[in-house]
Amino acid sequence: MPEESSPRRTPQNIPYRDLPHLVNADGQYLFCRYWKPATMPRGLVFVAHGAGEHCCRYDDLAQMLTGNSFFVFAHDHVGHGQSEGDRMVVSDFHVFVRDALQHIDLMRKDHPGLPVFLLGHSMGGAISILTACERPNDFSGMVLISPLVVASPDVATPIKVFAAKVLNLLLPNLSLGSIDPNVVSRNKKEVESYTSDPLVHHGGMKVSFVIQLLNAIAKIERCLPKLTLPILVLHGIPDKLCDIKGSYLLMDTASSQDKTLKVYDEAYHALHKELPEVTTSVFKEIQTWIGQKLSAAEEACRS
Repeated sequence: MPEESSPRRTPQNIPYRDLPHLVNADGQYLFCRYWKPATMPRGLVFVAHGAGEHCCRYDDLAQMLTGNSFFVFAHDHVGHGQSEGDRMVVSDFHVFVRDALQHIDLMRKDHPGLPVFLLGHSMGGAISILTACERPNDFSGMVLISPLVVASPDVATPIKVFAAKVLNLLLPNLSLGSIDPNVVSRNKKEVESYTSDPLVHHGGMKVSFVIQLLNAIAKIERCLPKLTLPILVLHGIPDKLCDIKGSYLLMDTASSQDKTLKVYDEAYHALHKELPEVTTSVFKEIQTWIGQKLSAAEEACRS
């Protein structure tokens, strides 16, 4: 008798059988997280986390949403957190979108008829936008926190983009440097939490991953006019990781009749992990907006 194969384990060596997970179309195991409301759920919210981090960093935000009768769900993207895959490596950015749609479809099957919302931060914003563009009539609204829409002008000069494309052919695994934790938030406690979190990838961003981000940005530019769902965007002016010009472009280009941009003059990148006055405002904006859209979606279903 052949020996039973050992159970699949997370990069942290925990058996997936002990954790909520899904298996994507490539056979990779993805860690999942679910926040269930105490009452019957009125809507579903899929959370897409940013590059190098993981979905458990959205616990505070998810808890707030469950208090408003939302069933919140998320997973660690391929190559992130407790999911399989080489760290911050993806064969094609669309894998992130495909996996998001798979998870959303599973939840929709379990909770038929409930309105579904997208919530994405940073790279997760790019994933959310492309997910909405792929299924333009499937979602009741989208919340974007500091979304990746355009490349940072400091990073993506024509010369640097050309160099990255050449390097991708020759040295795709070459590191281009890591994210500076001090530009994530002005809140020192949050910077320390980010820096000490073992599930956050603190290594360098590889050339191949940067190329996939640039590919995603090109796709977003083409698909923005297709967006017709209600959109709330929150962005800090001095954000050094995702340029606020992308959020202005989204406001100008998306076909949505219902779109709101809330700008924070001094806040950094992770608005949901910022100084208390900013984070409190962000949570309140999201809570009010998404509550209004849920009521509108329910009304539309009744009529």
